[in-house]
Amino acid sequence: MSLSPEQVQIIQATVPILVEHGTTITTVFYKNMLEAHPELHTVFNTSNQVNGHQPRALAGALYAYAANIDNLGALGPAVELICNKHASLYIQPDQYKIVGKYLLEAMGQVLGEALTPDIHAAWAAAYWQLADIMIQREGELYQHAASWTDFRDFRVARKVRESAEITSFYLQPVDGKPLPAFNPGQYISVQVFVPDLKYPQARQYSLSDAPRKDYYRISVRKEDPGATACPGYVSNILHDNVQEGDSVKVSHPFGDFYNKEPENPRPVVLLAAGVGLTPLVSILNTIAETSGASERKIHFVHGARSAGARAFRDHVQALKEKFPNLQVTYFTSHPAAEEKQGEDYDHLGRLDLSRLQDKELFLDEPETEYYVCGPEGFMTAMLGALGSKGVNAERVKMELFGTGGVPA
Repeated sequence: MSLSPEQVQIIQATVPILVEHGTTITTVFYKNMLEAHPELHTVFNTSNQVNGHQPRALAGALYAYAANIDNLGALGPAVELICNKHASLYIQPDQYKIVGKYLLEAMGQVLGEALTPDIHAAWAAAYWQLADIMIQREGELYQHAASWTDFRDFRVARKVRESAEITSFYLQPVDGKPLPAFNPGQYISVQVFVPDLKYPQARQYSLSDAPRKDYYRISVRKEDPGATACPGYVSNILHDNVQEGDSVKVSHPFGDFYNKEPENPRPVVLLAAGVGLTPLVSILNTIAETSGASERKIHFVHGARSAGARAFRDHVQALKEKFPNLQVTYFTSHPAAEEKQGEDYDHLGRLDLSRLQDKELFLDEPETEYYVCGPEGFMTAMLGALGSKGVNAERVKMELFGTGGVPA
């Protein structure tokens, strides 16, 4: 459904309305829709409903869509990110009908008579214009996944503690069929039943190893169960209840954050904070298995609270000893009393690019690629710091965990 020029003008004119009322509209939308269709609780992240992240993220998306209604190409990266997340949850076209119905009704409920018939018609056309784009793209992603069209049963073959708060799960398909390859940096959705909620929930976890035919590995940080606004339902179940031999449901790998050419010789800088290192370890491991790995310039930089919280330290150190061109730098913000600078970590404090020399970031090589993953504040800081050093944003690839995508 395409919009008329008059409808485009109407949508643009409603941008101030979305600034003022957008989050109220989306909060009402989710409440009404989930009350009428409780089966959709399995699709939407309940924690992000409770803490308000989901309504705020949708409100931001609506604002961005309205503000760029005459330049949808600017929304391409955001649409790609969202479609990959939808595909990993197996969102279907019929569900867009439900969303559209309750979104428009929420607009009417919040705005009242201000939602005139012309504004309602314009937003209906705008919604289906975007929905059709996303349905088509998600259909392409499903075709790429071939016969893997729903969650599959996987067995936990191994459960390995990587740090004080991160545990790896080695997942093997129950049906024994070879696993399709993925691009290093992508994720899978893992779905488990949550007794406290009485329905299943799915969470996306980055694959933390190079592609294998017989297993996928995820490395999960245990969230604080005492944080009532975001109790970490799935991570706590995985850590505390799921044992080796148990089964979980897993989606096909998806995601638009990945290293496209692991064998390309261009330099790579991997910047991570906390559990954000998981997709970057996948990229690092994949590059390490290529024929040109020994000559390639790589710098792995990680920030953590302490050595006890840092996962994969021994593994990364072994790769460093094997590949002379691999540099490793650790920042530690709150080291334990027994941890020593120069042995357990390189720099005291949070990851700060100003404390690295230009040559350590390969700034003299214009083809250097930068992969960044971590919390929102970290992402924003890294993007700004790289930009101040003259790095074109097109060479910076970012993955933000949580709802809403990469910060603008």
